[in-house]
Amino acid sequence: QVQLVESGGGSVQAGGSLRLSCVASGRTISTYVMAWFRRAPGKERNFVAAISWGGSNTDYADSVKGRFTISRDNARNTVYLQMNSLKSEDTAVYYCAATTLRLLDTTENRYNSWGQGTQVTVSS
Repeated sequence: QVQLVESGGGSVQAGGSLRLSCVASGRTISTYVMAWFRRAPGKERNFVAAISWGGSNTDYADSVKGRFTISRDNARNTVYLQMNSLKSEDTAVYYCAATTLRLLDTTENRYNSWGQGTQVTVSS
């Protein structure tokens, strides 16, 4: 199983940007579909974005399309989430996840490796 560590969270004003990173260890992520999920206060954990093995295919939640970009650098064993035009409703703990399944998936239980999460707080 791959170990994941997120970083890059913090506090930002609405309209600002943050870039999250997820560094993997234990195994190369080149054959893992990688994703970001988030859990807002008092809510369930929800899908944000996913990226295929080589990075050519991506999928986004409707709420972040056009504002967030997921990318990966397999040589660095790292996945990124660039978040622009942040809104107060983006406030959440953001989790990196990995799955050995070959297709992009928005379902939480399809992912078998998770990081501890990084807090993002957007103030209006």
